[in-house]
Amino acid sequence: MSINTSLLDTICTTPGVPGFEQRVRELVIKEVTPLVDNVEVDNMGNVYAIKRGKGDKRVMIGAHMDEIGFIVTHIDDKGFIRFHTLGGFDPKTLTAQRVIVHGKKDIIGVMASKPIHVMTPDERNKVAKIQDYFIDTGMRAEEVKEIVSVGDPITREREFIEMGDCFNGKSLDNRLAVFILIETLRKLKDQEVPYDVYGVFTVQEEVGIRGANVSSLRINPDFGFGLDTTIAFDLPGAAEHEMITRLGEGTAIKIMDASTICDYRMVKFMKEIADKNSIKWQSEILTAGGTDTSGIQRMTGGGSIAGAVSIPTRHLHQVIEMAHKEDVQGSIDLLTACVSEIDQYDWSFK
Repeated sequence: MSINTSLLDTICTTPGVPGFEQRVRELVIKEVTPLVDNVEVDNMGNVYAIKRGKGDKRVMIGAHMDEIGFIVTHIDDKGFIRFHTLGGFDPKTLTAQRVIVHGKKDIIGVMASKPIHVMTPDERNKVAKIQDYFIDTGMRAEEVKEIVSVGDPITREREFIEMGDCFNGKSLDNRLAVFILIETLRKLKDQEVPYDVYGVFTVQEEVGIRGANVSSLRINPDFGFGLDTTIAFDLPGAAEHEMITRLGEGTAIKIMDASTICDYRMVKFMKEIADKNSIKWQSEILTAGGTDTSGIQRMTGGGSIAGAVSIPTRHLHQVIEMAHKEDVQGSIDLLTACVSEIDQYDWSFK
């Protein structure tokens, strides 16, 4: 197993919240251009890395580029910044965190709130709300207002590290998938593929699967694969039925989530391909949340035969997301094998 950790680090730490994916988009375009026949960008900013195949069908793989983050809504007379979330947050995860405000230049800020020392007993016992937080840059109001404007994006600040057999950092959701799709295209570079492959790096997934909807309408795929992280709740206090997936137990083959029931033929195909190629896998049923898979499946005439490769990840939507190296490699291997052998399966209803 040889994972390009340096590239993964760069992908994970490059900023790009929903609607402001330009920096990570530039990185993706640079990486995929030598690997495919054509690269296109649509009006929303979705990146299409297209590899031509022998047959007349189309395979779409969707990996969203955006990370959860924030947007500036107000700067008060003392220079403190108020914000709105872009994506889903558990408010308590904001405590004691640094952020990067992307104004005319990037500046560091801290997520601040009322100190516990001056809270009333009732306040101490209340669950934190997003509205309880503001951003302190340590700068004078005049300086802040010169650099920052309402509407500027904000990302979380956290380094990418290796821990034991795992990767850890912010935005593994969904930069792991961006990395996996790039590496899959790299493995396919010198291969002949049965059908046209559209590796699509989508925008605005974290606020409603918007980029995948648009790109699916454009491609009209016959087959589709979502590529995203999923919950690994293999932690103290979790019941067996709550774990969804487990780290180190293999890449996950999605059966369903709250927005998609994967095509049973695709699920069976993916399991058979994994077994044939000795790729460790586990099933995923996620009863809440959704991914680009739903857009790929539904936003096309007649629908596509869709499934998903999911990467088990602990501590999702925090700055300490964790994924196992073997699961990452297994995801690359499974996706590559599925795309390579997709014409060898009987896709009739039976």
